[in-house]
Amino acid sequence: MLISLHKQATTTPKVRAAIQASTEPAWVVAERYGISEQTVWKWRKRDSVQDRSHTARRLQTTLTPTQEAVAVSLRK
Repeated sequence: MLISLHKQATTTPKVRAAIQASTEPAWVVAERYGISEQTVWKWRKRDSVQDRSHTARRLQTTLTPTQEAVAVSLRK
């Protein structure tokens, strides 16, 4: 099975599942896997062990007033 992780992933799906199943305090789990407590809390809150998309959710665009007016009129 090919695992596709983003470049800076500090955990694998197997480690994430172990984090979610663990009942030990976050600091103990963090020390065991060499990660921060914040990472432990993050993976405990999630339903899945897969990476989420890293695509920007909003476009970084600036429109001129004329372009904005055209876009607004097209939406109507």
